[in-house]
Amino acid sequence: GRTPKRPPQRHRERSGQAEQAEQAAKADKRQAGKADKRQAGRKHRQEPGIMATHQAGKTVFAISMPEKDGKFKTSSVERRELGPKDVSIDIKYAGICHSDVSQVKGEWGESIFPMVPGHEIAGLVREVGSEVTKFKEGERVGVGCMVDSCQSCKNCCHGEEQFCKEGSILTYNDKYRIDRDDGDYEKPTYGGYSSAILVREDFVLRLPENLEFSASAPLLCAGITTYSPLIHFGLRPNHRMAVAGLGGLGHMA
Repeated sequence: GRTPKRPPQRHRERSGQAEQAEQAAKADKRQAGKADKRQAGRKHRQEPGIMATHQAGKTVFAISMPEKDGKFKTSSVERRELGPKDVSIDIKYAGICHSDVSQVKGEWGESIFPMVPGHEIAGLVREVGSEVTKFKEGERVGVGCMVDSCQSCKNCCHGEEQFCKEGSILTYNDKYRIDRDDGDYEKPTYGGYSSAILVREDFVLRLPENLEFSASAPLLCAGITTYSPLIHFGLRPNHRMAVAGLGGLGHMA
């Protein structure tokens, strides 16, 4: 067959220049993309985030429901300054209870929006107040469905804060009705769908080292809801009992 002719030198030069221009354009595009990512990273660090905002003070990252029948969105909430009896907790895991679903849908009556659900909270102690004696930095802890009560009525003094005469304060969708001069009076409570929380030490529980956070958190709601009546009615090993229903609570009994 015939040997194909080589393209003229001028044509080869133009082709080489076009290829170089294309490569240069791609390189510029890559550099621009990296610059955009760096800028986005700087913006993300400046906005309310999981670690940066908690270290900065009261503002913490949260996932909230803005309104009834709305959609969850990322946001931020204000936590009070650390008080003498407060435990500051970095949240590592928050369970999803069916009551969270009911609350955001307003199925249990009046709901407070925006709402940050979550009352199965597990995490690490970041800081403790000057009068805290039960916990120290770095310990594994949990928080359930209550964050405060009057601590002085007959029920509270008998370890039944859920029947507080002044009304126990729920972890979310509630208001601080006890004035402790900490700036939270009459403000709404925000739960565990957030990066950090402050709780009075009386409502913080120590978690065992050998139990993962994901396994610990559900015990703080479903677990205690079933364990408490077993103990209250005196059930002990080898006693016979029956569980009505094996749903979210029954299977833990």
